Amino acid sequence: MSALNNTRARLAFAAAALLAVGGAAGFGIARLSNHPEATMAAAGPEGRQILYWYDPMVPTQRFDKPGKSPFMDMQLVPKYADEAVGGAGVQIDPARVQNLGVRLATAQRGSLASELTAPGVIDFNQRDLAIVQARAAGFVQRVHARAPGDVIAAGAPLADLLVPEWGGAQGEYLAVRRTGDARLTQAARQRLTLLGMSPGLIAAVEHSGRPQTTITITTPTGGVIRTLGVRAGMSIAKGQTLAEISGLGTVWLNAAIPEALAGQVRPGQPVTVTLPAYPGEIFPGRLSTILPEAAADSRTLTARVELPNRNGRLRPGMYGEVRFSGGATPALLVPSEAVIRTGRRTLVMLAHDGGRFRPAEVRVGRESGGQTEVLAGLNEGEKVVASGQFLIDSEASLSGVQARPIATQSPAATAAPALYQSTGRIEQLKARSVTLSHEPVPALKWPAMTMAFTLADPRLARGFKVGDRVAFAFDQAGGVPTIRRMTKTGAAQ
Repeated sequence: MSALNNTRARLAFAAAALLAVGGAAGFGIARLSNHPEATMAAAGPEGRQILYWYDPMVPTQRFDKPGKSPFMDMQLVPKYADEAVGGAGVQIDPARVQNLGVRLATAQRGSLASELTAPGVIDFNQRDLAIVQARAAGFVQRVHARAPGDVIAAGAPLADLLVPEWGGAQGEYLAVRRTGDARLTQAARQRLTLLGMSPGLIAAVEHSGRPQTTITITTPTGGVIRTLGVRAGMSIAKGQTLAEISGLGTVWLNAAIPEALAGQVRPGQPVTVTLPAYPGEIFPGRLSTILPEAAADSRTLTARVELPNRNGRLRPGMYGEVRFSGGATPALLVPSEAVIRTGRRTLVMLAHDGGRFRPAEVRVGRESGGQTEVLAGLNEGEKVVASGQFLIDSEASLSGVQARPIATQSPAATAAPALYQSTGRIEQLKARSVTLSHEPVPALKWPAMTMAFTLADPRLARGFKVGDRVAFAFDQAGGVPTIRRMTKTGAAQ
C-alpha cells in the first residue's frame, strides 16, 4: 500500500513540474510576441547602440521606438551612440549629406574692397540759407508776384516798402549837405547808415536831391523761396523776417549707414550717387560729415554727402543710393552664406574628413560681393559648409556638440594686417587721432587727400604739432585707418 502511495506522489510532482515549465515558456513566448522591437532598442545593425529615433525634418522631437513620423510620411531615423561624439563634432552618413544638398567652401585669403551702399534722400544745403529781414518799420505797398517754391535769381525784387521815418532823416541830410559843411554832412550821412539805409539808397537820395521813403526789398542770393512772410497792405516791424531763400548750387544727400558698418566710412571720402530719376547716370560727391547721433529706431547713423547741383537737376526729396568706395585690402574670406548669426554669436560649420562636422565661433568684419571677412576664429584652408549648414547645426545642438571657441585659432589667423606708408602734413591733433594732408597711397589706390587717422597709441603724437611734416605707417585693422608709426621728415610750415 505504501509503495502505491509513493508512486502516486511521484506522478503528481512530475505533473506539477511540467505545468510550471509550460507556464514559464508560455509567458516568455507571450512577451516576445507582444514586444518584437524590444531587442532593437539597445542594439541596431552590426551591434551599434541606438539612443533614440527622430524625424530629420523635426530633429528636436525624439521617439523611443521606430516607426512612421507623426509629422511627415517617412520612417523615423535612428540616432546611434557612436554619432554623439561630444566636442569633437557630429558624423553624418555621406548619403544623407548628399540628400541635404551640403556644399563646402574653403576659407582663403583674398582682397576685399571697402565698398558700402546705403540709401539716402536729397535735402537743401542748410549752410546756403539767406534770411531777408526789414531794416525799418513800415508798410508793404506791393509784392512782386512771388510765392514759396519759386526759383529766383540773386537781386530779384520781393516787395516795395514805405518807410515814413526815413523821410525826415533824408530831408535833414539834404539840408545839411546844401550848407557845404563837410563835417556836418558826414555826420548826417552816417546817421542814415545807422538807420539801416543801404549805400545804394543814400546815393540815390544824393543824386535826386529828394527824400525816397519807398524802397524795394531784393534777394541777396539766388535759390528757391522756402518761406515768404510778406503780403500787400500789411505793416511790418524792424527786424521782421520777410523771406527765407535756400541756395541750389549744392545739395545734401543724407544717407543711412548701419552703425555696425560706420567704421568703414570717413569724412572727406569720395562717393558716387545714383538716382532713379536719372537711370544710368552717376553723380560724384564727397562725404562731408557723419552726424554724431544715431537713430534709435533703425540703429543707423546719418552720413551727409555734399553734391554739386549743376542746372538744378537734383531736387530735395529725391531718393538716391550712395556707394562708398575704398581700396581693396587683404582679408581671410568665406562665402557670406556660410555665416550663421544667432544674435548672440556668429558661427561657421567646419567640415572634417569622414563626414564629421563641428561648429566654430568666429568674429567677422566687412562684407562685399557675397564674401565676408573673418577677423578671428578660422584658419586659412579650413573647409566650411556653405549650404545646408543650418540642419547640421541643429544636429550638432541635439548632440551637445560645443562650438570651437575663437581662442583655438592658429597664429596664422592673428597675423598683423599689412602696413601702408605715406608722408603728409599735420593739420589737427587730438588725444586719439591726427588729421593729415597726405600724399597718394598707391597700394590702396588712394589719391592725395586730407583725412583723420586713429592713433594706435596716444604717445605717438608726443613732440608733434600742427604743421609738422611726417612720414607714417598705418594699417586698416577692422576697416579703420590706424597709425602705427610716425616720424618727422622736415621743419614745420
